[in-house]
Amino acid sequence: MAVPKHPKSDGRKSTNTCCSTVTLVAFVALCLVGVWMMTSSSVVPLQNLDTTQKNDIITKNYNTEDSSGENNVNTAILDDSKPKQFEDNPGDLPDDATKGDSNVNSQQDNNNNDNNPKEDDETTNESEKETKQDEQENNEYGKESKYGVDSQLEKVESEGKNDKTDAPKTEVLPSGAESELLSETSVKNGSFSTQASESSKEKEGQKSVKPENNKGYNWKLCNVTAGPDYIPCLDNLQAIRSLRTTKHYEHRERHCPENPPTCLVPLPEGYQRPIKWPTSREKIWYHNVPHTKLAVLKGHQNWVKVDGEYLTFPGGGTQFKHGALHYIDFIQENVPDIAWGKRSRVVLDVGCGVASFGGFLFDRDVLAMSLAPKDEHEAQVQFALERGIPAISAVMGTQRLPFPARAFDVVHCARCRVPWHIEGGKLLLELNRLLRPGGYFVWSATPIYQKNPEDVGIWDAMKKLTKSMCWEVQAVGKDKVNKVGVAVYRKPMSNECYEGRQQNEPPMCNESDDPNAAWKVPLQTCMHKVPVAAQVRGSEWPEQWPSRVEKVPYWLLSSQVGVYGKPAPDDFSADFEHWKRVVNKSYKSGLGIDWSTVRNVMDMRAIYGGFAAALKDMNIWVMNIVSVDSPDTLPIIYERGLFGIYHDWCESFSTYPRSYDLLHADHLFSKIKNKCNMTALVAEVDRILRPEGKLIIRDTVDITNEVENMVRSMNWEVRLTYSKDKEGLLCVQKSMWRPTELETIPYAIA
Repeated sequence: MAVPKHPKSDGRKSTNTCCSTVTLVAFVALCLVGVWMMTSSSVVPLQNLDTTQKNDIITKNYNTEDSSGENNVNTAILDDSKPKQFEDNPGDLPDDATKGDSNVNSQQDNNNNDNNPKEDDETTNESEKETKQDEQENNEYGKESKYGVDSQLEKVESEGKNDKTDAPKTEVLPSGAESELLSETSVKNGSFSTQASESSKEKEGQKSVKPENNKGYNWKLCNVTAGPDYIPCLDNLQAIRSLRTTKHYEHRERHCPENPPTCLVPLPEGYQRPIKWPTSREKIWYHNVPHTKLAVLKGHQNWVKVDGEYLTFPGGGTQFKHGALHYIDFIQENVPDIAWGKRSRVVLDVGCGVASFGGFLFDRDVLAMSLAPKDEHEAQVQFALERGIPAISAVMGTQRLPFPARAFDVVHCARCRVPWHIEGGKLLLELNRLLRPGGYFVWSATPIYQKNPEDVGIWDAMKKLTKSMCWEVQAVGKDKVNKVGVAVYRKPMSNECYEGRQQNEPPMCNESDDPNAAWKVPLQTCMHKVPVAAQVRGSEWPEQWPSRVEKVPYWLLSSQVGVYGKPAPDDFSADFEHWKRVVNKSYKSGLGIDWSTVRNVMDMRAIYGGFAAALKDMNIWVMNIVSVDSPDTLPIIYERGLFGIYHDWCESFSTYPRSYDLLHADHLFSKIKNKCNMTALVAEVDRILRPEGKLIIRDTVDITNEVENMVRSMNWEVRLTYSKDKEGLLCVQKSMWRPTELETIPYAIA
């Protein structure tokens, strides 16, 4: 039966539906109002953000190809906008750097970084601007803190992507008290003059500073005749062509372009990572130094031979065909007092060839500076450096060599093709300047043992000259194995002989002549008196090696003001302790460097040689560079049994491309930025550093940031950046990348 319809019932149903709709609309409206109120209450004005809590740790994993097999080296980037004194506990990490895993960052910091990247970047930029303003207001150029970056650093090796790993306690930056102790002061270089002021022929003025291109770097490849072997100051063909004479090897001397190049030197085709020391002493990759001329000319003398993909070095030389070690021992047998590795530690090897003599002196704990010109003996210095043997490209021509007086314990010449006896003995007198009183000159050449008229004439002239110079003959012997003769002379330790000479020939130098002035100073035909005062350098022989590396030189007096403003002996000791701590607690373990791949090292701004001294027990050598406008502390470095050279980093260095495995620059770039083109210096660093080589920079944050941007534009790998209290540490690794666009250098085109 059908159900009847009820009009009343239908009316109630319509009313209920309407009420439900109204209720739903009202509820939704209330919800929207509530959401709007909650949203409004959660919005904070940008200016209320707390920008003072920025103390972030950003860890980045970089894959390394070091032979040690390290796959994950965490790079820590720390930046504190608030200055904070470091703890006095060496090696402790800051409280905010106890973990290497990013999960240990405070949740608030992570949220701020994730949600407000734009505000965070603006805060960083403001902080950097404030840092620059503070530096300008304080005018701290003369008081720059060399050790202001020495606190703590972390290196974390990841066990897995999600594992939290405790960072080892390693020190990079010192405590505030120590930083104050070791800060450079405005005492006008302490008691040390500068090489520039000592050298009367230093170039006048400085080149005007060119504005840097801060918006980007358009690197180009150098198009020059020398190609991958380009040395800007030795391959200035335009300057060489304009020389009036080359009688005194002027064409082999430095002729630096007015504006140093900013292009990058190409790599030889097939270049690969150099062979490790000591294997490299015996053989190197042919494609790294693809030159065979010496193998043809000197192969019969066991200099170098071609053996498939290698160039091999049998260890011989013109005067020691049967090996350098026998020759080295023969010298000591004839003159026992030479005492290799004890009394005699630092040697200058003139006309070194491929430097096998210096290479095998390492076995006797002797450090040899090998020297030869870039001449028809193609790439001899380049061979030496590729082998891991210290060497520079230089010639004994018209100017003093860039070393201080009374620096070398022994000077060696084996058929070095230098005419010592001519022009009043001018070149031999330069060796006399460089040789310590009591030091030895070892000469192995045909005039000693051959009887043809020319050799007899040279031998007679040398006997007369050395006698007039008061050099005492220690031995004249013949090596029966190598069938060569060796003469050994000794420089006097007093002025008695000079004063007793009947003829003043060669003459004594004027009292006003500074023997330490060595930067672009013309040679003179005269001799300097031997220091005799008890507290003057050169009046006594240094301590035997290795004691001399740690002992304060006897001629550093407490009355002298050191580079960092303390008495000189205290400065010396504090510098050494500082670098021992940094090297042992930071560099050896905190930078992810495989030190077994490091052999050739340069300290681009050495002071007392503390960095090199701290590395003395490692299987490496360090070229210490003392800038010509810095305190002249190079004599101290030599007194320690180390070596180095004067240089002006506004010019290119006298070495081949790809010479060094590691460059260390402590507050160098900030100095250069104030006087010349920093882009050119970065290009020079790229030139002399080997691919996969490391650059360590300690400088102001502004400088490390700028250099980081520049090397990133060359596709270098940034291994670590660290900043604290306006000071920064940067460790980067050079890549194999080369630009494709060419830049022709007109003055370097034949």
